[in-house]
Amino acid sequence: MVEREQDEWGFDALPEGESPEDWAPTGIDVTVPSVARVYDAILGGKNNFAVDRRIADEALANLSNEGAWHNRHILARGVRYLAAQGIDQFVDLGSGLPTVQNTHEVAQEVNPDAAVVYVDNDPIVLAHGRALLADNHRTRVVTADLRDPADVLARPELRELVDLTRPVGLLLVAVLHHLGDDEDPAGVVRAYRDALPPGSYIFITHFCDSTPEGRALEKIFLTQLGSGRFRPLKEIEGYFDGLELVEPGVVLLPLWHPDEPTTRPLTPEGHLSVGGIGRLPG
Repeated sequence: MVEREQDEWGFDALPEGESPEDWAPTGIDVTVPSVARVYDAILGGKNNFAVDRRIADEALANLSNEGAWHNRHILARGVRYLAAQGIDQFVDLGSGLPTVQNTHEVAQEVNPDAAVVYVDNDPIVLAHGRALLADNHRTRVVTADLRDPADVLARPELRELVDLTRPVGLLLVAVLHHLGDDEDPAGVVRAYRDALPPGSYIFITHFCDSTPEGRALEKIFLTQLGSGRFRPLKEIEGYFDGLELVEPGVVLLPLWHPDEPTTRPLTPEGHLSVGGIGRLPG
């Protein structure tokens, strides 16, 4: 196997003139887009294929990637908040490809003993995650389908690090909008909620159907990617049923525990998604 230089995030740095298609793992169809790789392309990453970049380019034709960065920033703020509440084990569902301020980096900066399990159904996520986390014994990457909570939570790789008798921080960040209505996202959240012990937290962000820009972006994602639903705020708030919402509730991402006061009007990108954290009583 040819060894490659690593970039600043631990990814394989591509030699000049080589495309990501040249290193696609066996069995990956480079003509079929992936949610994880499209998101990577929107963020300016290198681990995506031409089909992913075409969707990202169309999505960014009228909007910047500021919305995607809002999601990365709230992930970091949310994980710091949970770690500050004493949560020391995290399950990041639909985690996507590693980038800056990953869940394990944020959590382990607060508590070096924090355990983090990433779950995604894209085998490229597994390949990159294992390379990046080879020396981190408090972190795992599991290839599984988050739509099957019983299977996910029973995986030995997860149970090696996560004790389901103690509070867990469960992340569903920028992933439920990629489940269709027929896949019952509310039911998926409910199944995880019912499997977690009291004192656990569920952290959700989701595209919100509140602006013309969002509805236009939804058409692109549904047409080109096959997923990416922009749902009404009330429906997203319903995912937190049975949980105690952390203030300020389910709000636009830049407004949830901002690092600095938000004084300027939000851009259209700032209105694309909402998010919040709920605590399981007890």
